[in-house]
Amino acid sequence: MGGFFGIASRQDCMMDVFFGVDYHSHLGTRRGGMAAYDPQIGLQRKIHNIENAPFRTKFEHIFDEMQGTSAIGCISDSDPQPMLIRSKLGTFAVATVGIVNNAEELIEKYLTHGGHFDAMTGGKVNATELIASLISLKNNFTEGIQFVQQEIDGTANILILEENGNLIAARDRLGRIPVQIGKNEDGYCASFEQFAYTKLGFEHVCELGPGEIVELSASGMRQLSAPGKDMRMCAFLWSYYGYPTSTYEGINVEAMRYRNGAAIAERDMAQGRSMDIDYVGGVPDSGTPHAIGYANRTGRPFARAFIKYTPTWSRSFTPARQSDRNKIAKMKQIPVHELIVNKNLLFVDDSIVRGTQLRETVEFLYENGAKSVHMRSACPPIMYGCKFLNFSRATSDMELITRQTIMELEGEAGFAHLEEYADGNTERGRKMRKAICEKFKFDSLGFQTVDGVVKAIGLEPCKLCTYCWNGKE
Repeated sequence: MGGFFGIASRQDCMMDVFFGVDYHSHLGTRRGGMAAYDPQIGLQRKIHNIENAPFRTKFEHIFDEMQGTSAIGCISDSDPQPMLIRSKLGTFAVATVGIVNNAEELIEKYLTHGGHFDAMTGGKVNATELIASLISLKNNFTEGIQFVQQEIDGTANILILEENGNLIAARDRLGRIPVQIGKNEDGYCASFEQFAYTKLGFEHVCELGPGEIVELSASGMRQLSAPGKDMRMCAFLWSYYGYPTSTYEGINVEAMRYRNGAAIAERDMAQGRSMDIDYVGGVPDSGTPHAIGYANRTGRPFARAFIKYTPTWSRSFTPARQSDRNKIAKMKQIPVHELIVNKNLLFVDDSIVRGTQLRETVEFLYENGAKSVHMRSACPPIMYGCKFLNFSRATSDMELITRQTIMELEGEAGFAHLEEYADGNTERGRKMRKAICEKFKFDSLGFQTVDGVVKAIGLEPCKLCTYCWNGKE
């Protein structure tokens, strides 16, 4: 997916922006970038590939290369950014978070005739450059950002560094992901993650509303466009992608996961699924708090039957090839034999998408002496690939384990009954779960429900996007 961070200040802010961007490293693994404005130098920019080394390592010399009283930076799981753009609106740097699904149509409609649009290697469109080009068609940044939000099919949070050192921050039209504002005695900042600036001594000011646009300077914040009424914030942020210390719409991620795990446990107990479990554990890392909630509610002891060795290994989904991702995932798992041998284990994972690495994990547990392995997913069955955020490498719905299993059970005709398959109380739902159990050698499998996730979050259902689970936008 990705995240951004920026500061407009009276003082040189490069170190704070460096650390602020680094605090977004959990959101992306492909590209990192920074842009800065200095009254004497003007705009500067650096972009590095961070697939094989973290942001901090690649940018540790940035203080010798750039300086500025205003700066922005980003972690991206897609295109190189920030971009430096020269247009009738002036020269500016821009970073975005989101996805544009109708890029080719927008280029053909607005940018091809009477001009050109540069493509990256392989003909791929850089979404941030496209968004900047569309903004530049209008007479000012506010009109341009509103135009983009109306025209794109997808999601766009936008952070602009103007040539006067001011920042413009805009949240997506439906607020699928956050933009948060902080301040200190020297200026203002904009960030995906609130904790990124509170750790730097900034005071939290507000979270922008859906479609809201603000301009930040060292002396204050000015609203350029008021927020809209409709919001569809990504529910998956709380279940998986959000960092444990993150707070979105006033709701902390870690606390939500405890509530979610407890809710899964309550349903298991209500359905009489009180298995003879020795230990409850989480599939690390984001499955762990859900498992703590489950263990606390059932009274079963929580234990870490295996530990991820992370000091040197990159995130397991970083390599392009699935075989490489599987290898790295397996190498990271170190067993605690006393907690595995002859034990009945129940694990809670944040979600089950393709299931490939989960299969490796279960095989690993049995190889190390587990008596039985039960699995719970903190999310409902994922039936649709997300079309609003770049949080997965999936290029087709058929990469999803649910779709693959339904195809094996019923063929394409089964796709007309996705709602039934998602429900574990229906015959189709039971068959899908049984088939996945047999495929992955689970002794039992349970999924959280959409209603359960929504209740654990605590926002009104109409304010949450649950598309990946039920196809509802």
